[in-house]
Amino acid sequence: MSTPFYVSPQQAMADRAEYARKGIARGRSVVVLTYADGIVFVAENTSRALHKVSEIYDKIAFAAVGRYNEFENLRIGGVRYADLRGYSYDRADVTARGLANVYAQTLGTIFSSVGDKPYEVELVVAEVGRTDGDDQIYRLTPDGSVVDEKNYVVVGGNADSIGNYLGQRHRAGMALTEALKLAVDGLARDPNGGSPRALTPEQLEVAVLDRKRVQQRKFKRILGGQLGRLLGGDASAAEDEEPVADEPPVAEGGAPAAE
Repeated sequence: MSTPFYVSPQQAMADRAEYARKGIARGRSVVVLTYADGIVFVAENTSRALHKVSEIYDKIAFAAVGRYNEFENLRIGGVRYADLRGYSYDRADVTARGLANVYAQTLGTIFSSVGDKPYEVELVVAEVGRTDGDDQIYRLTPDGSVVDEKNYVVVGGNADSIGNYLGQRHRAGMALTEALKLAVDGLARDPNGGSPRALTPEQLEVAVLDRKRVQQRKFKRILGGQLGRLLGGDASAAEDEEPVADEPPVAEGGAPAAE
């Protein structure tokens, strides 16, 4: 009988982490950063059907990079968790921190399971507060680690390079047009020092958690002409409301989650 090949637990975990990291790095980056009236999400995504940014609950949104089928399963699970908790207790009991903890347990269990490959995903869960000091942004890695981020976070692709760029230029109280331009400039940068790319509205997926909205739900997608005007510096476009941008989160089977 041959002797089984031995791999130390430390090496096995390191190999799994490296496997997941390489898968995530192949995806295009997502930028999440605060501005004066909330939190903006900007992703390089040409698809209008496969979203990287989605609503979870009233004041909570979700962004992800990596394998779509894996993070879509996590998104659906998050909607179910939030909907059930809000219905069973109170809508105020659904928080980004609670959702991040649930995701951390799920990802950690999958990562440490010998029989399953780790998820090749990195997540961001964000919640807009009554003031900018109450905003919450959590980043979750494939091993289930949770990082409480401040002001901005980048996941996927050239995250380190874009993160350094944002760190030097982001400031509190930015207008939406300023924050959006900063995020797009960061995504367009060449990590090797070459000329930046030109990103058009058709190549971007943009959404906000807007604390000034009178609706209970603060999530809003920014599409088409409105996005073009904001990229052009028209601050008044931020007040536009487009019905198509306000679809409720879907749990499964195409049916919207309960309000």
